[in-house]
Amino acid sequence: MKQTFLFLSALVLSLGAAAKLPPPSDEAKAKAVEAAAKAAHADKVAGYQLCKAREKVAAHYFKNQGKGNKPSSVATPPCADPGAYKPAA
Repeated sequence: MKQTFLFLSALVLSLGAAAKLPPPSDEAKAKAVEAAAKAAHADKVAGYQLCKAREKVAAHYFKNQGKGNKPSSVATPPCADPGAYKPAA
């Protein structure tokens, strides 16, 4: 009985959530595009910071491990700074 009640309650709540929402306004669409651009730039900045941290850790490791360990011969691309965020005009 309890499971049936929970199932019916969940069904009623999900039907209410499935109601059709009005389409977003042009201003809301523009804000969504701007937020997506900011998030993409933040991802690029985070990737750059991670790349710099990896280089620092690798340099420290090879410096402190002595001559027996050589850096890997695999070439990695240099860290590319994405620069400051520039909003679309």
